[in-house]
Amino acid sequence: MRLWSLHPCYLDRLGLVALWRETLLAQAVLHNETKGYRNHPQLKRFRVHAYTGGVLCAYLNAILQEANNRNYKFNAARIRPYDTKNLESIPVTTGQLEYEWNHLNRKLQARNHDWFLRNENVNLESGLQPNPIFEVIDGLTESWESVPVQLTHPKRVPT
Repeated sequence: MRLWSLHPCYLDRLGLVALWRETLLAQAVLHNETKGYRNHPQLKRFRVHAYTGGVLCAYLNAILQEANNRNYKFNAARIRPYDTKNLESIPVTTGQLEYEWNHLNRKLQARNHDWFLRNENVNLESGLQPNPIFEVIDGLTESWESVPVQLTHPKRVPT
């Protein structure tokens, strides 16, 4: 499961569809409708939010908006109703965004070189955008992130 902090506009078709499916699974997990993935580290930042279900639904809504921009047919009815007045942004660190950006680009380089080239000139300095539910703060890679040892990466944020 990968719940990207990055804005869904950076994902290719396969990535966007996978994100939609995995986030629908996360929605089911957070509503205790499945036994698997309950302790998945990617869910930690949603669980600690005061309005857990709503913030994940807002995250899903951003994915749906990107799908609509591309004329994909995602089923909006799969997103649970939520109250937008209780939503606060979730902090995401610059180190986390940078780690995810590099991770995504490795994937795109292997599976969709055209999409990789489309994103080629984007970086933190040029305005890399997160999913709209996140607020970017300075910091290192998040402590819940599973970073393979062979990758060079910023140090993690302590828990």
